Amino acid sequence: MSLPAALAEIVDDFGALGDSDKVTLLLEFSRELPELPEHLREDAMEPVPECQSPVFLSVDADDTSSVRLYFSAPQEAPTTRGFASILHQGLDGASAEDILAVPGDFYHDLGLDSAVSPLRLRGMAGMLGRIKGQVRAQTGGASSPGA
Repeated sequence: MSLPAALAEIVDDFGALGDSDKVTLLLEFSRELPELPEHLREDAMEPVPECQSPVFLSVDADDTSSVRLYFSAPQEAPTTRGFASILHQGLDGASAEDILAVPGDFYHDLGLDSAVSPLRLRGMAGMLGRIKGQVRAQTGGASSPGA
């Protein structure tokens, strides 16, 4: 599986834990999601309807060697917020090529299938799919830096 180093490390961290500790780690991630920068407003961001909670994202792929990701997820939705934080910490600053190479079902490797409902996991897949869609749209479908 091809994952950027930061995301691979997160997957390894989850893989080393039992189910209850994985949920605890997911909740820790939910508290680490950064606030939106001043220049972004939620109403200008892409909604992620695959998520059960209102989640919005924005991708800045102007520099294909260091794509920037921004998420807005409510505090009262810690699972969804945790997924957004995992994607932020694992992919923010990665190249467009590396982001596009992430398998759409990588989240199964977190081992949360028995602790989190399939509907919630589909929300994470939806976030990743929308990130990839924005990267493709902004880079003209290019998957390599400078292309």
